Amino acid sequence: MEYIEVGGVAIPRLGFGTWQVTGNEARTMVEGALEAGYRHIDTAQIYENESEVGAAIAASGIPRDELFITTKVWTKRFREGDLQKSVDESLERLRLDHVDLLLLHWPMPEPPLEETIAALNDVHARGLTRSIGVSNFPVVELRRAAELSAAPIVTNQIEYHPFLTQRAQIAEMERLGSTITAWSPLARGRIADDPEILAIAQAHGRTAGQVTLRWLLQQPGTIIIPQTSKPSRMAENLDIFDFELTDEEMARLHALGGPEGRTGDWINPVFSWDAE
Repeated sequence: MEYIEVGGVAIPRLGFGTWQVTGNEARTMVEGALEAGYRHIDTAQIYENESEVGAAIAASGIPRDELFITTKVWTKRFREGDLQKSVDESLERLRLDHVDLLLLHWPMPEPPLEETIAALNDVHARGLTRSIGVSNFPVVELRRAAELSAAPIVTNQIEYHPFLTQRAQIAEMERLGSTITAWSPLARGRIADDPEILAIAQAHGRTAGQVTLRWLLQQPGTIIIPQTSKPSRMAENLDIFDFELTDEEMARLHALGGPEGRTGDWINPVFSWDAE
């Protein structure tokens, strides 16, 4: 596993995402991910699987300091006092006394960002999370969050894959000395049908998914959280550390992207997304 250190915290660069995995399946998949070698697990209050993730962590027997657990505060819990209460509830479901990374799930016009960031910093100061960040924040809101926060904003979790350029986000996180975390890194399966990706995969004797994840891994400051409900794919996604793409292959994959390559439009209409 490769790690990146930001804000004094070492983060595994490849994690296991749990979006859309619930109930017994969530527990089974997280148990399988931990057994396979994943040490970074990503969940969220709105995923409704924190209890199952917590049960899997408890059953794994892996020492707590070897794990990196991320969760996200849902937008309806952004008020002072309610945010802190929601984190206490998440920790109870996760069976933990702290998480390693706590994110604000989406930007919201209300309550004011000043109030929400102050509550997030309070949770950090109380030791309920080792680090804080945001998710799906456009650059303008990301910059405001960083300016308002006493603790470093260590990551912005955003959609990122070969079909969606994120130059503005990457440039801003580099300016902040921070990272981006790529959700939907395989473009919800679209990468499997792209001839350019398939040609590169064939040249390396790898799958399209492995080539795409390797492309992300070779970009400094990028963390990746692919999600799957297939154990075979889970193992495949982890097997990306023993080959390397050439500069020419990296450029070919970068050339596939554009600003309109999103797999879905869940952006709050109050905020305009980043120009590229």
